[in-house]
Amino acid sequence: MELEGSTVIAADRATVWAKLNDAATLKAAIPGCTDLDGTPADGFEATVVQKVGPVKATFKGAVALSNVVPGESYTIKGEGKGGVAGFAKGGADVVLRDVEGGTELSYKVEALVGGKLAQLGNRIIGGFARKMADQFFDNFRASVEAGDQDAQT
Repeated sequence: MELEGSTVIAADRATVWAKLNDAATLKAAIPGCTDLDGTPADGFEATVVQKVGPVKATFKGAVALSNVVPGESYTIKGEGKGGVAGFAKGGADVVLRDVEGGTELSYKVEALVGGKLAQLGNRIIGGFARKMADQFFDNFRASVEAGDQDAQT
């Protein structure tokens, strides 16, 4: 499954880049994330609790960054295992560019699920994936903009 989109964040590119590499900001932005540790250089370990249709699972996984162009772009790849619920793995290319009013963050995501999750069907999984991506980027934008407001006061 593939998703793509973009959002404009009312902050300069350096601030957005710093937040994209900050474990605390990412943890707060990822829906259902209960734990996120690590660094951009070494990768992150995450625990996420989610319910997809009738399947609720705790996913534990690793996330790594590659193709890093500081201040501009990176590729993020990860894989999570949810026990009997199955697994999810994928990656996203994230690109930042200056626009009027802030920074545009655009993304292209490829994801694959297996196990019980895959049995739910593409319509349910696709809708869930779109909802998760939208929630993440809404949460991320709100967090960055709130931090930017704090810095201005």
